[in-house]
Amino acid sequence: MLDLVDVGERSVDSYRGVAPDQLLEQLREVSRKLQGARVLHLNATPYGGGVSELLRSIVPLLNDLGLKAEWRIVTGNQSFFEVTKAIHNGLQGGLLDVSPAQQTAYLETSRVNARAFSGEYDFVFIHDPQPAGILAFRDKEAARWIWRCHIDTSCPNRQIWSFLRPFIARFDAAIFTLPDFIPPDFPLSRIEIIAPAIDPQSPKNLPLPEPIARQLLEWIGVRTQRPLVTQVSRFDPWKDPLGVIHAYRLARAKIPELQLALVGSLALDDPGGWDIYRGIEAEVEGDPLIHVFTNLVGVGNIEVNAFQTLSAVTIQKSLREGFGLVVSESLWKGTPVVAGRTGGIPMQMPEGVGGILVDTVEECAEGIVTLVSDRERAKALGASGRDRVREHFLIPRLVRDELALMSRLAAGD
Repeated sequence: MLDLVDVGERSVDSYRGVAPDQLLEQLREVSRKLQGARVLHLNATPYGGGVSELLRSIVPLLNDLGLKAEWRIVTGNQSFFEVTKAIHNGLQGGLLDVSPAQQTAYLETSRVNARAFSGEYDFVFIHDPQPAGILAFRDKEAARWIWRCHIDTSCPNRQIWSFLRPFIARFDAAIFTLPDFIPPDFPLSRIEIIAPAIDPQSPKNLPLPEPIARQLLEWIGVRTQRPLVTQVSRFDPWKDPLGVIHAYRLARAKIPELQLALVGSLALDDPGGWDIYRGIEAEVEGDPLIHVFTNLVGVGNIEVNAFQTLSAVTIQKSLREGFGLVVSESLWKGTPVVAGRTGGIPMQMPEGVGGILVDTVEECAEGIVTLVSDRERAKALGASGRDRVREHFLIPRLVRDELALMSRLAAGD
């Protein structure tokens, strides 16, 4: 049996006064037709990325609404996660192909996970490429199978897409963050566009009093009397951490006391993250104003909350991005963002809202200097960003949209 992730309980009523009331009413209305529906969410890791954060909120909310939801994870060895990371990068346009041996490793692990798949469900959500091969080795039975793609697959590596495409063709529906992310020659006709969202009731996003936030950061060596800029992300080349360091150093030439924090996560399904982490450590060695933290050395959600709360600016200098949950997380705290003009980031930060979109290292540095120096503009951008997140990017809206899809699939629409 695939491992079950314990998510505890969550109440829709806890969002009263936080999310719009109309949204919560819509959420309850759409759930009425799905009472007792059995739902499985399946991904590759219980921690260390945006997907796991989403599922930790979605699954208990589905249960509170009267469905029967579970979250399970696939198993795999180092070879499997290396090939799935290669597939992930290739779907985002990376040039490296997967070898026949890697394809075999993917197929064999998918077969093992298919054998371990048990239980009866009405809806099965498969997240990203890691578990996508399971359906090739088992029957759908009565379930509707939905592939949820969280990354930008608009220009995939052709060899990798031709390998993955037959697996996706077996599904009943697919979900993308943006219409532009749909790959060419996509094999399914049922496609939904649903943006991710943040949970304002998670420890990462709850209001954090400033004295506590300062104590948390001082405890781990950040000098909170100095201005701080932070990037929170996986250690991943698509997040361009070395570009962030370069931009920061250009900005520090104008603001000498400026600090940078790179707060990254290392996940089970991302073996390459360690190489990126070591490269960052080598690049910043001996620089006392650059701080590098990971989720494996005592920096968790509450510390991330403190970084996003106290930073003058947060950075998300992505080269490719699916959505970028950390953008909405920062905006929810009223902190403006300097971010790459890619993927789902402009959706969160349209012109004049939330921060500054950039295309180059130099523009990133300029944006940092502008917002650190002009606190009134920074405050106004952060406030407008928080309003946008409240209207569009809170977790009840995401659950509502997924429930609406399930209802249509159940009705045969």
